[in-house]
Amino acid sequence: MLPPELPPLPALTRAECEVVDAYLEVVDLLGRINPARSTDTYGALRAAQALVGRAAALREALTLMHDRGESGLHPGTLGRALRVLDGERRAKRLTVPPEHAS
Repeated sequence: MLPPELPPLPALTRAECEVVDAYLEVVDLLGRINPARSTDTYGALRAAQALVGRAAALREALTLMHDRGESGLHPGTLGRALRVLDGERRAKRLTVPPEHAS
């Protein structure tokens, strides 16, 4: 059985694509660092080390947009792109999970 077909990504500028990609990479790394969800220090450490580079890439993509005169973000369009790229599930790893009743 084939997996369901994803909706198409909305039309984005190259800089917007870079912002979305770098943002999701930062989200993934923060999820791996989250002390309420991580199980080992080494994996969290590696993610924290990588976070510096990915945050810089996000900053550079936003700087490029700003320098080109792209002064506004389009939350509706960028939100659709994040949803298509599984951003909601990925962002859930940033939250503190509910406490289990004992």
